[in-house]
Amino acid sequence: MSEGDLDNPIWASLASRHRALALGADGFARYPAAVAPFLGFAAAAAAAGAEADAALRELVPAGDTALVLGAAPAVGPHWRLRHLADLAQMVCRAPIAAGDAAGGGEAPIVELDAARREDVLALTALVYPHYFRPRTMELGRYFGIYEDGRLAAMAGERMGTHGYTELSAICTHPQHLGRGHARRLMALLVNDNLARGRTAFLHVSQDNARAVELYRRNGFELRRAIAFWSLSRAEPASP
Repeated sequence: MSEGDLDNPIWASLASRHRALALGADGFARYPAAVAPFLGFAAAAAAAGAEADAALRELVPAGDTALVLGAAPAVGPHWRLRHLADLAQMVCRAPIAAGDAAGGGEAPIVELDAARREDVLALTALVYPHYFRPRTMELGRYFGIYEDGRLAAMAGERMGTHGYTELSAICTHPQHLGRGHARRLMALLVNDNLARGRTAFLHVSQDNARAVELYRRNGFELRRAIAFWSLSRAEPASP
């Protein structure tokens, strides 16, 4: 997969690594709502028209909202397309030295499997509430660090192609900040993906200066600003 796939990451992911999860037709696809709220489309499907409208109606039911990254599709009057932000898309092309990411002490890193799912959902509900769904853990591997019996920090893999892996849900419980946990978890995922021939990338709000600086310090560089959109059905006109 080429780096150009990162310009249309949702579609690239649904058309490759996550093909088995993809719901879609006529060049549009999305993840099941219980997995992730993301919708992607092939470049050839971007033009508005009856076929595009029909495909979107199959994928975005009334009352639901899908999220799009990159160029937005042209949609007709039945749809509400809203620009939410321009996110920073960042990539890490080199390993993170273990010494640069070891500030979290000796607390072990553990894989977050189904037996720890409730711990994951509790932490994401607290600090990462908008994008983590009951089945999000099906998208990739998730790892965490526990302190005093509580999941103190976690990070995992979300979208991706055969050559790129998106890191996501990099979050720390408010009572466990400043201990280097996020750095250790990022190092594990970045380095392991590089060993597998995959480059790590992520998306972060450009307004989140603390997170952007954390990623820069750990080897991530800005690739581009990428538009972030919401798509939902327009409310019916009042009589």
